[in-house]
Amino acid sequence: MNYRPEIDGLRAMAILPVVFFHLGWPLFNGGYIGVDIFFVISGYLISTLIIKEIDSKKFSLLKFYERRIRRIFPALFLVTVVTMLIGWFLMLPSDFKALSQSVFSVSIFSSNIFFWLTNPYFSPPADLQPLLHTWSLSVEEQFYLLYPALVLLCLRLGFIF
Repeated sequence: MNYRPEIDGLRAMAILPVVFFHLGWPLFNGGYIGVDIFFVISGYLISTLIIKEIDSKKFSLLKFYERRIRRIFPALFLVTVVTMLIGWFLMLPSDFKALSQSVFSVSIFSSNIFFWLTNPYFSPPADLQPLLHTWSLSVEEQFYLLYPALVLLCLRLGFIF
């Protein structure tokens, strides 16, 4: 796929409201909508890639997953290990146990579900949950896991893209 500068511009427009939302600026209390824009961009880019590879008879589900793993795992592994090391030294045992549970959910790309199920109304603030931000990565990885297989299934059933 060729470089598309307008997509980078859209990414920049999407990230600013998210950053301002996390800074607590009242004007951007709906800034999380930028995450939705990132999901749409990812869906578009992945769809374009998959359809192009299918059309040229070069698509391989295993190679697709391998590329995703090579792209995501190194940085995710580093963040997870560094977070655990810092947590080991700075957290109380009960907090470190909770962190360990969240690390497991991050490693199987289900932290969106984990944090949804384990964050009741009186849960600790987000700044005490150092891996909370991985929920969006989990959503994206779940999409990467299911979507290509769904596209292939649709093609085999005769749906045309």
